[in-house]
Amino acid sequence: MPVFDYQCEKCRTKYDVYHKGKELEEDVVCPSCGSKAHKKLMSIPAAPVVSGNAEHSPGPACENGSCGCDGGCCNLN
Repeated sequence: MPVFDYQCEKCRTKYDVYHKGKELEEDVVCPSCGSKAHKKLMSIPAAPVVSGNAEHSPGPACENGSCGCDGGCCNLN
């Protein structure tokens, strides 16, 4: 389900809208003032979630010390 960020042109409130399917952008309404005048904002993509303790697990690039870390945890993966 895509999430889009909008800003109301009337009251300048920023809000998210979860589009479930074929919802139209014209149907978006500001939750603060009820205005349909808005602009779509650029969203920042979500970062992937890493499970476990990635800080201390050597990646493929430093398993054999080829990156210069002598096989330690350089986070160069």
